Amino acid sequence: MDVMNVRRLIPTAALAGAVALGATALTACSGAAAGTGGGKDGKVGVTASFYPMAFLAEQIGKDHVKVDSLTKPGVEPHDLEITPKQTGRLGEADVVVYLKSLQPAVDKAVALSGVKNVVDAATLTELEVHGSAGHDHGAEGHAEGEGHDHDHDHGEAGRDPHVWLDPTKYAEIAKGVGAALEKADPEHAADYRKNTDELVGKLTALDSEFKDGLKNTASRTFVTTHSAFGYLAERYGLDQEAISGVDPESEPSPARMKELQGLAKQENVSTVFFETLASDKTARTLAADTGLRTDVLDPLEGITDKSQGADYFEVMRSNLKNLQKALGAK
Repeated sequence: MDVMNVRRLIPTAALAGAVALGATALTACSGAAAGTGGGKDGKVGVTASFYPMAFLAEQIGKDHVKVDSLTKPGVEPHDLEITPKQTGRLGEADVVVYLKSLQPAVDKAVALSGVKNVVDAATLTELEVHGSAGHDHGAEGHAEGEGHDHDHDHGEAGRDPHVWLDPTKYAEIAKGVGAALEKADPEHAADYRKNTDELVGKLTALDSEFKDGLKNTASRTFVTTHSAFGYLAERYGLDQEAISGVDPESEPSPARMKELQGLAKQENVSTVFFETLASDKTARTLAADTGLRTDVLDPLEGITDKSQGADYFEVMRSNLKNLQKALGAK
């Protein structure tokens, strides 16, 4: 079990009690019948685990849904703790959209909630194993993790949950979310299908932008705070080197920092990336020690006023521009 799971799992008995308490409190306060999901004016109540799942529900559901995210803006999703009120609401939702293995507290709450329409994004696309603190070699690289012994498990059985950072995989998840909304609200099925097709089209176009924008670069290696960009690296033939593993707050070993200093020189690395929801201390330390620049590469686990964009597409395009600059795109 990885550090994230050890640190953040909520005891099952305590969570079960929280679910019961939250459900009782919610019913007493609002008088809402089961299955309303907090939706108003006949809208489908959707509870999403964190921003990428909420964004899909909002884009596909539009005016037919009311989306509530368990992870509020500015909260690092890995650190989420479930409150009794949230677990009660989870049991009342018409549809729950989450990504199993990313947030252990959410996984347990969903399992105990009894909600019928559950969309697990991890079942809608193939999850892969990527090196956490070592090489994530892309299509033009070598065998994954070659020469490294400092990888950590990501999610279940070492699978990397950060699929939304690959537009193609995110589109596969979008199709599954659309199908779930059609099932929950067949009256508006045609609208959900139309909205899903539009979203998939936008994601396909974004994929093309990344392919074209990263086709010719001076370097193929980028260094970032934590291992969130394995799918993006693989999709576009890049090598991800992460300072930390799955937990963005974990401290790298002195040996890892020394290794990255040598790799930066060897691979013509110009930039150390940090992110908006985690500390930039180690990234700035590494950059200072190696004479490199720093910049933002956002794993899009949440949107705040510090984000380089107002939504998924804007932030992803900011990521592309920052990667192009760091890698010396031609």
